[in-house]
Amino acid sequence: MEHQINEEIRDAEIRLIGADGAQLGIMTAQQALQIAEENDLDLVKIAPQAVPPVCKIMDYGKYRFEQAKREKDARRNQRVMEVKEVRMSPSIGDNDFNVKLRNGVKFLADGDRLKVTVRFRGREMAHTEIGQELLTRFAEGCSEVGTVDKNAKLEGRHMTMFLTPKSTK
Repeated sequence: MEHQINEEIRDAEIRLIGADGAQLGIMTAQQALQIAEENDLDLVKIAPQAVPPVCKIMDYGKYRFEQAKREKDARRNQRVMEVKEVRMSPSIGDNDFNVKLRNGVKFLADGDRLKVTVRFRGREMAHTEIGQELLTRFAEGCSEVGTVDKNAKLEGRHMTMFLTPKSTK
């Protein structure tokens, strides 16, 4: 959002707030600009929708710098939650299952959502309960670090289940 500053403010009268945050009352934009120039500061319109508009006396360059710094810090602290996927088939061996389970636990521990997919091929479609049991076993294995977000659901030839990490707060 770009603010109007100094001569750009054309309103007949404005409500003025001083550099220290004190209310200086309602006056014309010219008077407010004069006060700001006497203090070697800028007149910035901070609430254009108010009646009358609210302007504040401040060092606009410093204000923009502080705002950019805050936004940068917010971006640094923000983490995008990715969706990782683990794929299996109903006829998966025990060791392979354990490897997939370890990967799933690692993804959840890193704070990512996890999509677990069981792919059915050919006659495996007749035994979808095997896939259901597999996903239930997987969820139990991940129960320490994650919780089931969406239960197992069959969509075409794939049965999917979503897990989310338990909050660490």
